[in-house]
Amino acid sequence: MKNKIFILFLFFLFPIIVKSQTENNAIITTDIDNFWNAFDKITTTKDTVLQNEYITKLYIKKGTIGLKNIMIARRYNAKSYVDAINNYPLFWNSIRQNTLKSKTISSELELGINKLKVIYPTLKPASIYFTIGAFKTPGTIMDGSVLIGSEMALGDENTISKEFPKELDYFSNYLKQNPNKEIVFLNIHEYVHTQQKTEGGYDLLSQSLYEGIAEFIPVVALSLKSPTPAIEYGKLNNKKIKNVFEKEMFSYWYYNWIYNDLKKQFKTRDLGYYVGYAIAEKYYNQSSDKKQAIKKLIELDYNNQVEIEKFIDETNYFSRSIKKLKNNFEKSRPYITNIKEFKNGQQTVNPNTTEITFEFSIKMDVRFRSMDFGKLGKDYYPKIIAAKFSEDEKSVTYTVKLEPNKQYQMIVTDNYRNENAIQLIPLEINFKTSN
Repeated sequence: MKNKIFILFLFFLFPIIVKSQTENNAIITTDIDNFWNAFDKITTTKDTVLQNEYITKLYIKKGTIGLKNIMIARRYNAKSYVDAINNYPLFWNSIRQNTLKSKTISSELELGINKLKVIYPTLKPASIYFTIGAFKTPGTIMDGSVLIGSEMALGDENTISKEFPKELDYFSNYLKQNPNKEIVFLNIHEYVHTQQKTEGGYDLLSQSLYEGIAEFIPVVALSLKSPTPAIEYGKLNNKKIKNVFEKEMFSYWYYNWIYNDLKKQFKTRDLGYYVGYAIAEKYYNQSSDKKQAIKKLIELDYNNQVEIEKFIDETNYFSRSIKKLKNNFEKSRPYITNIKEFKNGQQTVNPNTTEITFEFSIKMDVRFRSMDFGKLGKDYYPKIIAAKFSEDEKSVTYTVKLEPNKQYQMIVTDNYRNENAIQLIPLEINFKTSN
């Protein structure tokens, strides 16, 4: 009898954290309540020091590992939250009830996960964390867990966005799509990412495949259309999109195709998702063993260049083989045509030279410049004071300070890129100054 009384005492003494679980899957929503507790305190004062204390003490420090991870993934900090709360009060008041509904949708998520397991029986468990961020992602993954940015993912057309500046136009447009109605699809997309071997690819092609497969798998599992506008737009404009993508697919950078604003020649964003989706769909449709096809798609190694390119060739999605497309891409890469002040390798450069100008084969993206040490190291790197692109964007001039009778070496790196984000062919520069 004493034991029973002691157990009952413990039951009431310690709070119980209830998690909705499917086998080892946990759907965790405690960060939502913590955020609104902090929000209510923050909105009682204009003192930013106090506001920072409240968000730190009541939200960040109490946060789940999911909150900590999404903050790392999207570089949120206390100031990110305080600024967002202060700048957009109408938004927060309009989204509050939607975020609190995260507690009631666990059964729908469990059903979606179970459907995914039907087509992929070796599905590994993963926790789903509903957090609140500051407008940088509706969902991502880290360390094998799904991280939901509920302030985005649970919004709808009634969520007030009129306070947002122009740089948040993408979010205003996203809200018009009623993302809260697609929360199960979003979760299954992110859940697929937790099953993939790597968290991303090594170039535009592999990253598009990584995202596109995660978009295609929920379509099969849930028997639903993708809610991502890029998929429908892509199906209507496949040939045009493919023609442009083939010219840029080996770029190191994704920003014209993924996680982007509207690409200049198209009317929708994130078209890299569509290309990856279309490749996955073609592979799946032509496979006789559908379950094996799903397994293959999920378990591709997106950082294995040989494996990815072999797989792409098997689908026959593109107009030519990967080898031919890559050869064309290499020919299209920008390169340095001339060094204005001296010849590369020259051993008699005037030490009073104050500028080094690199001329490019094509207009470059002036937002990016990059120099690095050569094999000889930093002792042979010239002192650089400033750098500036020409008005025609086809050359860049470095202001330098040189010493007499000294060997110099530097590399103009492939972080330079043209307007289509195609990387420069890097060039090592060697020269020696005279006495």
